[in-house]
Amino acid sequence: MTQLKTLTIIIACFNESGTILGLLKKIDRASCFGLKKEIIVINDGSTDDTKNILNRNKKGIKIFHHARNLGKGASVKTGIRYSSGDILIIQDADLEYDPSEYELLIGPILRGEADVVYGSRFMGDRPHRVLYFWHAITNQFLTFLSNMLTNINLTDMETGYKAFSGDLIRKVSRQLISDDFGFEPEVTARLAKIPGIKFYEVGISYYGRTYAEGKHIGWYDGFKAIWQIIWFNIISR
Repeated sequence: MTQLKTLTIIIACFNESGTILGLLKKIDRASCFGLKKEIIVINDGSTDDTKNILNRNKKGIKIFHHARNLGKGASVKTGIRYSSGDILIIQDADLEYDPSEYELLIGPILRGEADVVYGSRFMGDRPHRVLYFWHAITNQFLTFLSNMLTNINLTDMETGYKAFSGDLIRKVSRQLISDDFGFEPEVTARLAKIPGIKFYEVGISYYGRTYAEGKHIGWYDGFKAIWQIIWFNIISR
């Protein structure tokens, strides 16, 4: 395996007082081939007790607070800006994605096989919570549309689990303009334009939440994503 030393884990966090502490404990226990963990949490203007929980449990963690809610893309870009890891993983704060699977994501990068790895909810035999039919159809349609324009064959472009070569994503992040969930189609479009880039996908588990349990993304984000896919692949080149 390539001799890399540090894994940066970026956690974009908005009103996740019920899950953030449990997530940090899972990350602490997670195996990552012996890499040192650099944990960066961005509290994106939370209005619940998230900020206080983070400030009480900040040992070994870099914490940044946005004064107001700017969106997932803005939070991820803040994290990337302050990252130093050889590999970088984006981790949602809501426990829908399991840190025990970090080695699945970073393995292809460590072996020199990949520059970017997406964790797919639609491939493999790992457990998936059964939830909303139309969410699944929307995700698959957005992936299909993105694939048509990028000419890569992902199964889950909208996944919240993405891993990158650190130097690569820090360079690409200087081009990113999306502050909301548009980060997903934009970063995919930007990366797909890089000659010779090596994309991989791995099957992951998915422990999705209902709206009653705190899920944030809504139907309007799906409509916005259609426009964002077209914009970043065709108009904003």
